[in-house]
Amino acid sequence: MERYNAMSQIDELARLDRRHLAQMTGGDADLAAEVIGIFRHQADVWGRLLKAREPAETWADAAHSLKGAALGIGAVRLAKVCGQAETLGRSGSVSPAAAAVALDDVRSELAETLEAAAAVAHELAGSAVFKASNASNS
Repeated sequence: MERYNAMSQIDELARLDRRHLAQMTGGDADLAAEVIGIFRHQADVWGRLLKAREPAETWADAAHSLKGAALGIGAVRLAKVCGQAETLGRSGSVSPAAAAVALDDVRSELAETLEAAAAVAHELAGSAVFKASNASNS
């Protein structure tokens, strides 16, 4: 009998779902790049509050905000770990050790997602340049 493992289910989720991002932005590379830029800014702002020494309400709110930002770009894995941290923070009784582990998971996934977002932004910049060069050759 296989044990339930929440983290293994998270591993199967998308780090950054390009199809979702394309759907949310109507396939517009410039808009997608702008949305990624907004996400990166939000990650910087909210990521600073993901510390176990902060009140649980503070880091739970930060996790909630990051979850929404992550869903906007298709970062499903990040949204999932943020949701878990948010639930823990709002539970009313969280040990400092449990908070530290949950927030470490969020920060780790956030770092990986930011790398993926940077790669996608780079690809989008290339596609925008490609579109512009093709338009000028017509």
